[in-house]
Amino acid sequence: MHRSRLFGVLIDSPAADADAAVAFWAAALGGPTRSSAEEPEYTRIHAGPPDLALVVQSVDDSPRYHLDIETDDVAAESARLIGLGAELVTDHGGHKILRAPGGHLICVVPVQSAEDLFAADSLAWPSA
Repeated sequence: MHRSRLFGVLIDSPAADADAAVAFWAAALGGPTRSSAEEPEYTRIHAGPPDLALVVQSVDDSPRYHLDIETDDVAAESARLIGLGAELVTDHGGHKILRAPGGHLICVVPVQSAEDLFAADSLAWPSA
């Protein structure tokens, strides 16, 4: 058995537009922002539900939105979603990028939330 939960909504913005995207979304949603030197491509906006991450991600690609699903077993959760109709796009080892039916991207990532939040808010799934 493994567990997973929706961790966040990511607003993917081309690198050249990322600062403007952060400023826009922070002002539009009324939340302060936080980024880190370790992962400068991610800027979190503190607005909306406290248990859902809202992040602007600087990308070398087209603008879009994607979801992050966090899990205590990346391989098992990826297999579950693929069984539901998703397709593997990229396997980065520690996380996987999938494409859901309809074309939307999903990143399956290790647990990012605080342990108590993940334990309280995640769903259990039988592993194959």
